[in-house]
Formats: sequence, C-alpha cells, structure tokens
Amino acid sequence: MTSHQNTQTMKPATAAKKLGVYLEATPAEFQEGVVSRSELSALQADPPQWLLDLRANGPHPRPVVAAKLGVSIAGLARGGVTEPLTTEQIEALKQEGPEWLQRERATQAEVRKETVRIKEKQAEKAEKAAKAREQHS
Repeated sequence: MTSHQNTQTMKPATAAKKLGVYLEATPAEFQEGVVSRSELSALQADPPQWLLDLRANGPHPRPVVAAKLGVSIAGLARGGVTEPLTTEQIEALKQEGPEWLQRERATQAEVRKETVRIKEKQAEKAEKAAKAREQHS
C-alpha cells in the first residue's frame, strides 16, 4: 500500500510573511500563485535575485521595519509610520532620530529588561520548586 501525501500550500501573503518581504513588492507570478512548502524552502535556501533585492532594499513590511528601528509595531504606529519603508528610508529615520523614535526605543529597551527579569524570576521559582521536590522525595 502506498501512502499518498498531499502537498501543503500557502497563500502568497503567508509565504511573503515567512520570507520577511512586503507582498506587494514581490513579482506578479509570486503574488498570483500558491506556494508549496518545498517551494518556500527552496526560496529560503537559494533566494532568487528579486528576493535578495527586496530583503536588502525593501520596501520592508512593518515587522521588519520595526525590528530594524528597534521598536515595536505599535511603536511604529504611534510614530505615524504606517506604510512599508525602504532600507534607505529606515536609515534616514535613524539618522534624523526623531523624538518618537528615541522614546519608542527606550520603551522597547524597558520591555526587554522586564522580560528578562520575569524569565529570571520564573527560572528561580522553578529551581526552588525542584529543590523542594528533591527534599520531599
């Protein structure tokens, strides 16, 4: 008996998200088709020139813009950035250093510190619980 395996496919928007690129900037054939898991893996392993160019120059989707600026997606929105930006535009924003960007970077740094503090506290609790279990065994 042979097993029949269905090829899993995804919408272009999902594939673009996984590739970290802005869908509207991808070639028409990418936007209009469906992408299989093996095609996605191939794109990730050996990106075609259009993908390399998009990753290098943009326009970039909001999650990538936020990461490159060191802020959250919500921070981008608070700063009035709602459109995809090119690498050049992101670099210009970094150079300008507007007040909103400085404020959002500081907020993001605080969030990261708090996340680390919480993880450390949880690890400490887990360690104490493990020690207590050892003593009761």
